Amino acid sequence: MPHAPSPTPLWLVRPRSDGGCDYVRFLSSAGSDDTAEVEVREGSHLPPQMPLLKRRLRLPAAEAEACRRHLQQEGGYRRSEPLF
Repeated sequence: MPHAPSPTPLWLVRPRSDGGCDYVRFLSSAGSDDTAEVEVREGSHLPPQMPLLKRRLRLPAAEAEACRRHLQQEGGYRRSEPLF
């Protein structure tokens, strides 16, 4: 039985003056457009330390998209390859 491909996370990163960065990771859940949720993880990372998870929440897909646009337009975040 074939299985659905796993969703690819979207990473947004904002560099900090101390050499670290703030990050937000969006990961969509499988589901119809009406029931799709997105897990949003916000944190910070200063290598070589372990990443710090500040907040994790689930949002409806439309709300998560609005959050992503806000972070990119007003928060200084840019798309990135996965940090870890």
